[in-house]
Amino acid sequence: MKRAKIYMYDFLAGILIEDDEGYHFQYEKEYLKMRNSEPISLTLPLTDSTYNNKVLFPFFDGLIPEGWLLDIAEKNWKINVRDRMSILLVTCRDCIGAVSVYPIENE
Repeated sequence: MKRAKIYMYDFLAGILIEDDEGYHFQYEKEYLKMRNSEPISLTLPLTDSTYNNKVLFPFFDGLIPEGWLLDIAEKNWKINVRDRMSILLVTCRDCIGAVSVYPIENE
């Protein structure tokens, strides 16, 4: 199982999980209570329900670099290009825009 903290600006917005069933994203309750909270994507509106998908949500997949940057990530971290969650975890801590992805290490 792979897990990530998803930040919107400097606020923990939610948790993204990849497991045997697919991908799951849920907003943090504290984030939903914030007066100025906004969705991380138009395709993932604010809700207290969990989003589930068999493939990585298009918004998160769109954060992954392409072309020569993806080649560098694949070679440096020896990650299979098809392992989208692993690539997301190592390349998207400092994305352009408001969203950042930080891995949750296994406890």
